[in-house]
Amino acid sequence: MSRKWLEKEAPTWVQQDIISPAQAEKLLSLYDEKKRTIGLLPILGSLLVGIGILTYVAANWQAIGHLWRLLLLIAVMTGFYFVGERFHRNGDQRLGMGLLAIGLTSFGGSIFLIVQMYHLLLVQSTAFLIWGLAAVLLTWLYPSRILFLYSVIVLNISQYYSLLDTEQFNIFPFLVLAIGLGAYWLRYRNGWLAWALGLSLVLQSVLMIGMQEWKIIWFFLPAMAIYAAADWLKDRGDVFGLQGSVLTGMYIFGIIMVLFAEEIPVLTFAAEDLMKTVIFLLVFAGLLAISALGKRRHSRIGTMGDWLLLLPWFFITQGSGFLYLLALCFYSLYVLWHGYSEQWRFRVNLGTFLFLFAVLLAYVRLAWDFMDKSLFFILGGILLLLLSWYLNRRRKSFLNGEGGDKDA
Repeated sequence: MSRKWLEKEAPTWVQQDIISPAQAEKLLSLYDEKKRTIGLLPILGSLLVGIGILTYVAANWQAIGHLWRLLLLIAVMTGFYFVGERFHRNGDQRLGMGLLAIGLTSFGGSIFLIVQMYHLLLVQSTAFLIWGLAAVLLTWLYPSRILFLYSVIVLNISQYYSLLDTEQFNIFPFLVLAIGLGAYWLRYRNGWLAWALGLSLVLQSVLMIGMQEWKIIWFFLPAMAIYAAADWLKDRGDVFGLQGSVLTGMYIFGIIMVLFAEEIPVLTFAAEDLMKTVIFLLVFAGLLAISALGKRRHSRIGTMGDWLLLLPWFFITQGSGFLYLLALCFYSLYVLWHGYSEQWRFRVNLGTFLFLFAVLLAYVRLAWDFMDKSLFFILGGILLLLLSWYLNRRRKSFLNGEGGDKDA
């Protein structure tokens, strides 16, 4: 909810005697943009001071002895932690969290500087893993979405450097991500954090499968496992957060298949790997059944339209790119229909965007090779403008009417 939206709706509520003028003013005071802007200034100021200190130290680094360097790093890091803790304890959580995040950044930077000073044999992935562990610990000590996302980013970077430096999948960042942050999410449920966690787990599963030189389609199984498990959760926000992460990954995979299906090696199993094919299909069918039972248990059968992205269309080798194009198009229409039927603003907007993107993708896929390039762009632009005008007109009509009461 934003102040701008509240300023628009509050007078209507007052006229309909839903709330009193005094209550409307009190609600508006809770979303005072000026106070929020002022609250950001101390964070920005602290960040600039920290950058200034680090810049000065970096410029004079060679002239400082190793012991003094170490003491300086410890002082800067603990200073930000101490001041951040004081502000957080005194009720200024925004400023306190900002300072704690800067202290955590100082900790990460200190690791690399100490490695450089003492010529320690520490690969970058391990340094980032230590940094990620500290981030997860701080997230538990000071529950915060910002620190959670900070931890996710650092742990994914650790895995990236492990693949880059050692060409091996490091199980430890994956476990810290799955257990440390997974347990945190189970305690402090949040839809967007579920999306970030699920997408990271899917991404790391893809990296692990790639490094093991397995066929990439095996990532469908862990992704489908996350999706099916989410169907058994009761809270709607948790479900859409976790499943949204899986659907994001599947949508990206679908785009790749639409554009490069002919260039990608055949994704199905070879004839001699018939047993692997059978295992894949049996496990996948089992996960679909678990998903269907969870949807039925919580009266969410209508969300089975998500399976348009989840089904393994690549098994149909002839025309798989076109099948994925149809899947993306029909999925976007499903999201749009679902948003209208449930009067859900976020899904209406998302469905509109996905449909426009699917049309653009279809246009690129089908018209690029045989149409003059200038005419291609002109007609494509006109088509998107017309579709955008029509869909926005329908969306505004819907949001200004009975719908639009659900925001995400």
